[in-house]
Amino acid sequence: MTDAKHLTPHEPVTGSGSPAPAAVTPVTPIPPVTESAPESELLPRDERDKLGLRLQQALSAFVDDPRQAVSEADSLFDDAVRHLTETLAERRRTLRTSWQGQDSEAQTEELRLALRQYRESVEQLLRV
Repeated sequence: MTDAKHLTPHEPVTGSGSPAPAAVTPVTPIPPVTESAPESELLPRDERDKLGLRLQQALSAFVDDPRQAVSEADSLFDDAVRHLTETLAERRRTLRTSWQGQDSEAQTEELRLALRQYRESVEQLLRV
């Protein structure tokens, strides 16, 4: 079987693993995301720090009051999910606005950028 990374631009791989006919133009893949920019984080650092501190406090309180510690962890989990949901909803609104404008049709470059941002967001979720 031919390894896709060893193909030349004139030899795209078909579903069978063999090169496609020369008339097929290969699609240039969008490079993988290597590092998240701070503005693309799912939770801001200060919010993560606050949630982490609350988790440590709940863990530390377990010996003295196990029920209260678990109750705090439950509340913490709800807060983390809420913050994450709000962040993702805002990101989705922003992404949709970038390519679904009411007054104009999105150009190919805008669509490419939107697709890249969707891919980055989904990859972040898959790493959670």
